[in-house]
Amino acid sequence: MSKIGRNPILVPRGVEVTLEDDRISVEGSRGNLSLRLPKDIAIKSEDGRIEVTRAGDSKEQRALHGTCRALIANMVKGVTQGYAKELSLIGVGYRAEQQGERLNLQLGYSHQIVFIPPPGIKLEVAGGVKIQVSGCDKELVGLVAAKIRSFRPPEPYKGKGIRYTDEKVRKKAGKTAAK
Repeated sequence: MSKIGRNPILVPRGVEVTLEDDRISVEGSRGNLSLRLPKDIAIKSEDGRIEVTRAGDSKEQRALHGTCRALIANMVKGVTQGYAKELSLIGVGYRAEQQGERLNLQLGYSHQIVFIPPPGIKLEVAGGVKIQVSGCDKELVGLVAAKIRSFRPPEPYKGKGIRYTDEKVRKKAGKTAAK
């Protein structure tokens, strides 16, 4: 039995879990999420707990058991608390500004980059150099943050670029003059 997969998921008050044939839907105060389950994974929901079980003991089923349980736990946490990632713009003249839903980025290029977030994602700019990406879907929050970071990833010599706030960039030594 998978150590992660056998743990039950506690469903807090205000969260509605709907089980259909091969789909689970979780609805809460921050939104609703759904997941299509593999055919060998079964789910039971009773008394405010969700239990994930598998049909057999093959290597693929064992791997999917823990993965599906983690995905469902992330869905429950997402619709109650939500997820957020914070990005920092490091560099002279690098700044972000929000116009409605749009994010306008000036990153040292000859043009301005305009980013429109997908539905379910909220962007907030603080001080022109901090961007917070938040939403209820953990995977989508991570994808959007990675997409924004990819516009100007941190370079290793001066550390300029867009980075996660908690990210440490290892700087390289530059070229030394030949004597």
